[in-house]
Amino acid sequence: MSASPIIAPSILASDFSRLGEEIRAVEAAGADWLHIDVMDGHFVPNITIGPDVVKALKPHVKIPFDVHLMIAPVDPYLEAFVAAGADILSVHPESGPHLHRTVKRIRELGAKAGVVFNPSTDPSAIDWIIEDIDLVLVMSVNPGFGGQSFISSQLRKVERLRKMIDASGCDIILEVDGGVTPQTAPSCLSAGATALVAGSAVFRGGPDKYAENIRALRGG
Repeated sequence: MSASPIIAPSILASDFSRLGEEIRAVEAAGADWLHIDVMDGHFVPNITIGPDVVKALKPHVKIPFDVHLMIAPVDPYLEAFVAAGADILSVHPESGPHLHRTVKRIRELGAKAGVVFNPSTDPSAIDWIIEDIDLVLVMSVNPGFGGQSFISSQLRKVERLRKMIDASGCDIILEVDGGVTPQTAPSCLSAGATALVAGSAVFRGGPDKYAENIRALRGG
């Protein structure tokens, strides 16, 4: 893709003892979005944060909050996360019985709706609801932990989703999350991604390095 990709640093890799400072620093360093991973210890084997933390962080930055819900069942929590400040709310097809109803509800609440694909999830899950989606997120690791290695087979999924999105004529952001580094980012972008989530690759080296790290992901 020719346009500069959206860079969404994942706070999972930040210093949790100083979250407000960390997100202000990545915003100042050129981040486009803030990626927030919500894990319940049930759908994925880890526990992170809830709506109260999202709400507490919201006043610190002006960039959009890209909230990835790794919780099941997901429907009872949509309203709380949008109220807390989620601009984009992404869910997994496996996290509830009615994906179409879930994404429609996210939009009704005033946020953009995203669908997330685990490494084994087939893109056909959105075949019949693609016009109700604002973002598609391809996990290039198994969700639940930061710092994992990139699963290169997911590039074929990105390519397939790129074709589906283009054929639909819909304005949908195609995002990749997991093991994204300056080495793997070019492959993601050439496969058709328009947004990159990166944790360790952004937060490595401390605040003085964030701008340089973000530029490296853009290929600059």
